[in-house]
Amino acid sequence: MFTPTITIARNTFIEAVRQPVFLVVVLLTGILQVLSTWGTAFSMGYTTNAEVSGDTKLLLDIGLATVFVGGTLLAAFVATSVLSREIENRTVLTVVSKPISRTSVILGKYLGTCVAMAIGIVIMLVFLLLAVRHGVMSTASDSLDIPVLSLGFGSVILAVAIAGWTNYFYGWSFPQMAVLLLFPMSIAAYLVVLNFNPEFRSQPIGTDFKPEVSKAAAGIVLSMFVLTAAATAASARLNQVMTIVVCAGVFVLGLLSNHLFGQHIYDNTPFARVTEAQAAAFDDQDFTTAGDRYTLTLAVPPSDPIPVGTPVYYGANPSGFDLVTPVFPVLDELDEGGIPGSAIIGDAAPGRVLVRSLSDDLVSLSVVNGGGFELARPPAAGDYLFTRPTSVRAAPLAIWGAIPNLQHFWLLDAVTKNERIPMTHLGLLAGYTLVQIGAMLCIAVLLFEKRDVG
Repeated sequence: MFTPTITIARNTFIEAVRQPVFLVVVLLTGILQVLSTWGTAFSMGYTTNAEVSGDTKLLLDIGLATVFVGGTLLAAFVATSVLSREIENRTVLTVVSKPISRTSVILGKYLGTCVAMAIGIVIMLVFLLLAVRHGVMSTASDSLDIPVLSLGFGSVILAVAIAGWTNYFYGWSFPQMAVLLLFPMSIAAYLVVLNFNPEFRSQPIGTDFKPEVSKAAAGIVLSMFVLTAAATAASARLNQVMTIVVCAGVFVLGLLSNHLFGQHIYDNTPFARVTEAQAAAFDDQDFTTAGDRYTLTLAVPPSDPIPVGTPVYYGANPSGFDLVTPVFPVLDELDEGGIPGSAIIGDAAPGRVLVRSLSDDLVSLSVVNGGGFELARPPAAGDYLFTRPTSVRAAPLAIWGAIPNLQHFWLLDAVTKNERIPMTHLGLLAGYTLVQIGAMLCIAVLLFEKRDVG
């Protein structure tokens, strides 16, 4: 199975990069990156100490979105051309009529398309990185970045010129040669640019290198692998037009998945938000011992009365996801007159965090740790307070989990907020990508096994 799969992948890769639409989309994104350096001057001089700030933040935002959309179009056109078109033209019969499994055909087609997609997306991202290095032209008097212009445009012109020459004299495929030459030339051009400042004076290579931007770019590459798998699955049963429609649908649903389904997964409603959390005593700071108390200042008073003895659940997410507190046992012991008894609100109240007292104006309350459980941390500013544990709805969770969530791959917000993207997150993202690809390819194999190609 391995040898036929690699052979099919190699042929698929060659066929993919030979398509004129491949080169057109790649060069079009480069042109759009150049235009973005002229049309994103809207920050009014605002700047921060982040890797990108001011006008460059908007440039990166628009540029990364351009690569995202361009990669989606590339995945749709390339994947459909290498599979659905062969099925419609009956050329796939020359493969399946041999002792080659249809699973090998699907895997080979996907792997070959992925390699082509990786080359195309990397070229697009290099164009984006060159644009970010150049910066936004806020006024006509702004100086040009000579290394970016000379080496960036030079790599494109040289690749196209050599491709045209080989096509004219040797009959080689122009799009194929242009893409395969542009891939190493653009990367080399960017690496050389990093060694010079805008005035072409030598500088350390790490001066203008932006590691967090590069991590965000890696997230886009992983998302393209998922979309390519979706395009491969759709093309196993549908024609080219419908496959493009399906890819567009997966793209839109993937971006709106959190809004359409994710927000309905967790069922809980906070009664207050903490603006300040203060331990009652120095020994209470860890909030791990029975009787430890915290005074919580609330942003606004609760809309409904919160009786003393009410259990308190807290966490950083307003939906109730990933609460710090576990599910507490139910206690109903009351003193005479319906007042919660000491077994519930006393310093040694068992197994729960609960309201110990409230201020007269209801803008602060005291909570006590009843012991009998472990807490990852004490209450903190920004936490949301709940009166019950969070329940999970199965139907939205299943739909949200099945649809590729493209928001996971969009790491730009962390870059613009000057937050470090941990490598562990990229590792989890890679694992999520493998799971989605595996599911999509299983669907593709099932659809292709039942399709009549004769």
